[in-house]
Amino acid sequence: MLRANDKLLIVDDRKLIRTSLSLELTEIGYSVRTAQDGFSALRELREEVPDILISDLNMPGMCGFELLRVVRRRFPSIQVIAMSGAFSGSEVPSGVAADAFYQKGSSIGALLRIIETLPLMRRRVPLQDRVATPHSMQRNGSGASSETGATVACPECLRTFPQPVYDPREREQKTNCIHCGSSIQYTIVEPVEQMPLETLYRRAGAEVSAQRASDVGD
Repeated sequence: MLRANDKLLIVDDRKLIRTSLSLELTEIGYSVRTAQDGFSALRELREEVPDILISDLNMPGMCGFELLRVVRRRFPSIQVIAMSGAFSGSEVPSGVAADAFYQKGSSIGALLRIIETLPLMRRRVPLQDRVATPHSMQRNGSGASSETGATVACPECLRTFPQPVYDPREREQKTNCIHCGSSIQYTIVEPVEQMPLETLYRRAGAEVSAQRASDVGD
């Protein structure tokens, strides 16, 4: 059943996934906006707060893990669905500040069932989100000895700014927001390899075909 007037924000660095999910959900009747990464999602949140956020976990720049922690801290009313092709099953992966999990490659029907049951789900707040823990940022550039950089998102004012990383081997970093002055601790992480789009859509197609065969059989 459609949750009347719900506004959705879909965040994924792959345009094909953003477009396909947006078209499917808009056709059903949802109001949908999209963002290509965590930083652009924060800009969208500053413009208008959605009812539901659906975010990929593995994205360049600001990963979904960090985006969801910022959202949980600043916008606790938003219901969050994490999605990824790197995890399987329906359980929310450990350390993810989300109310539900959608496995990429699953059918749109599976996503709709998750959306419909969100009000019944108990809000999950991982232990590490109850205490002060560093935020996770993926570094820009490469090389262990040369100066690289990271784009940091302030969890207080939601603005972003570039930050040099002089020694990437030192994972724990600390700085102050250049906009509001808030103290920010962050951890430098490496990107996680993503599942190829062909694999995701092959899996989704197989599930759709199986469902249609089941419907015919009934």
